[in-house]
Amino acid sequence: MVLPSVSLVVPCLLLGLVAVEWWLTVDRVRQMRDLREPLQGDTVPTVCLCMPVRNEVQEVGSALDSWLQQDIPGLHIVVVDDGSTDGSAALLKARGIAFPERLRVLRNEVLPPGWLGKNHALHLAIQQPQARAAEWLLFVDADIHAQPDLLRRAFAHLEAQGGDFLALWPAMVVAGFWERIAIPVAFLLILWGVSPRRVQDPTSRFAFGAGAFILVRRAAYDAIGGHAAAPMTAIDDVGLALRLKRAGYGNALAAGVPHLWLRPAHGFRELVASLRKNVLGLPGMLVLAPILFLLVATLFTAPFWLALVGHGWAGLLLWLAVTPMIGLAQHRFSGVPLDWHWALWPLAVVPTLGAIALATWDRVKGVNRWRGRDVSLR
Repeated sequence: MVLPSVSLVVPCLLLGLVAVEWWLTVDRVRQMRDLREPLQGDTVPTVCLCMPVRNEVQEVGSALDSWLQQDIPGLHIVVVDDGSTDGSAALLKARGIAFPERLRVLRNEVLPPGWLGKNHALHLAIQQPQARAAEWLLFVDADIHAQPDLLRRAFAHLEAQGGDFLALWPAMVVAGFWERIAIPVAFLLILWGVSPRRVQDPTSRFAFGAGAFILVRRAAYDAIGGHAAAPMTAIDDVGLALRLKRAGYGNALAAGVPHLWLRPAHGFRELVASLRKNVLGLPGMLVLAPILFLLVATLFTAPFWLALVGHGWAGLLLWLAVTPMIGLAQHRFSGVPLDWHWALWPLAVVPTLGAIALATWDRVKGVNRWRGRDVSLR
């Protein structure tokens, strides 16, 4: 069935949009710096790694092991288990017994009113003696893996580029049908919004933080009030970076590949849950949710409906143009080989619309949902 045709202006506008997206992708690929060669000797500053954990049993064991293998003597690790119910607690207890000199594990059972879980867990972590004594704080999520020399590379980068905090863009490891389709698309959408040049420009207010890796001077973190100054910020990493930058602290940024990586989700349900947590995380996004829903539905399915309205040539060009753009970003920032799933990018509309709908319902109820817990936003 072919629907009534629409003006030639519509496909031309969409193809023009893809041209802009290509420009943004190439620009980000060219701007992003790689990490430096690792610092040598014992000149690396003292660091306390702070990791919040809630129901991360599939990833936290191997992730934590990778941080325990960091080859700098001045590293201490504080892990806060935020009421896990999936076996994470037992795993963390065993690691704590095995590495008593480097690792401290805390268990938190109660989330106080006025806090989101991750923010509160990190707030608890930075109050521990190991964190108070450190020159630098490192915030990482519980699914982040690192090579043994990553911290030496991070400090070498800061020494060469300058800055008071460093965000690293992690490589994405994906497996499974829906992950291999939707995660590269989500990755690309985020990439378009991050200009490494502006992030590292001290005169720009633009900043970037990543839950995968934020290394910050303890003095700078304390000066802005830490996580206690913004306890209900859902996208805490970006919020922290913005507050640091606005206070005059320098924001360094680099690609983590191949030294830093994560698997963002295990299967369709976790994928939707991850998108659900963040898609409306910025203030004021609830009123824009219907527009975002329609925009995603329109753009992601454009190759199909363009064919139905008499512009199949434009739909084909659109599909062919976006596929290698996804591949370019994945090759540069995740180091992955060619994957035929990238060609199925329009199907990313399914988990994305599902996440927007669920996140909208969460915000209408006034809650933020993550890993089995609803936290009131009111």
